[in-house]
Amino acid sequence: MSLNSFIFKKMCTKSDRKRDAGLTTPPEIRRFDDIQYGKNRKWQIMDVYRPKAAKGRLPVIVSFHGGGWTYGTKETYQFYCMELAKRGFAVVNFTYRLAPKYRHPAPYHDTNAVFRWVLKNADKLGFDTDNIFAVGDSAGAMGIALYACMVTDSEYAKNYKFRIPEGLKIKGLGLNCGIYDIFKEDSVGTLKDYLPKKYPLSLLKQLNVVDNVTADFPPCFIMTSNEDFLNYQSPLLAEKLDRLGVKYVYKVYGDENNPLSHVFHCNVKSADAAAANDDECAFFKGLIK
Repeated sequence: MSLNSFIFKKMCTKSDRKRDAGLTTPPEIRRFDDIQYGKNRKWQIMDVYRPKAAKGRLPVIVSFHGGGWTYGTKETYQFYCMELAKRGFAVVNFTYRLAPKYRHPAPYHDTNAVFRWVLKNADKLGFDTDNIFAVGDSAGAMGIALYACMVTDSEYAKNYKFRIPEGLKIKGLGLNCGIYDIFKEDSVGTLKDYLPKKYPLSLLKQLNVVDNVTADFPPCFIMTSNEDFLNYQSPLLAEKLDRLGVKYVYKVYGDENNPLSHVFHCNVKSADAAAANDDECAFFKGLIK
C-alpha cells in the first residue's frame, strides 16, 4: 500500500469514528447482519435493513461504499444505510474486497454477486425486484456507475468475465460526491493501489465513466457539495447525460454560509445530510410506477 493510501485510511478511520460516535440501530429498523453472498467469509458479506412497520415487498437500494478502493466496510456505512431504510426501502449494505490486496476488477465481481443474491433472495427478504436502485459515494459512485454501464450496455459488459444476472434492471442511481472522469485533475493517480500493477492504457478508458455511459443509462440523482474536493466532477457527468438524453437531477448542497464537505450526506446527525437523503429518496420514489 502506498504511503498516501495509508495516511488516507488513518484519516478516514478517525473521521468516521467521530462521525458515528454514540449512534445505535434506530428502533424502527430491523436488520439482518453478516449475510454471506460469496465464498470469502471476510469480505463477501452484507447487511440488509428494513423498516419494521413495512409489510410485503419493498423497493431496494444497494449501497456501493466509498473509500478510495482501499478503505471502508459495511460497518462504516451502516448508519447511513439505515437512514435510507427509514425512508421506505430495503437497503443492502455490502462489504467488498479492497485494494491493494484485491485489485481491479475484484470489486465488480463482488458487486455482481450481490445483485445476483438480491434477485435470488427476493421472496425471502421481501425485495421488489421491479424497483431496484443503487447508491454510491466517492469511489463508490464511480464503481456503481461503471456497474450500471455493464447492466445497460452488453458490449461494455464484455470487458468482464462474469455475467450480469438475467433480468436485472437498475431503476435509478444516486451518485454522491463521485469521480466520473479520471483524466481530469490527474485523477488517475488516485487509482494507483487499485489498478493492476501492469495494465494497458485502454483499461483507463474502460474505467472512465463519462466515456462509457449510453442513452440507456439509468436515471440519476447526482449530488455534490460546495466544499467537496471532487465537486468539479459532477457537472462533467451531468453534461454527458444531458447530451445523451438521460434523465437526471444535479444538486450542489451548501454555500458560503453553510460549507459542506465531501460525502457530507453520510453524517446522519446532520440536518443537511437528512435533506440531501430525503431529496435522493424522493427522486427514487418518483421513478416507481
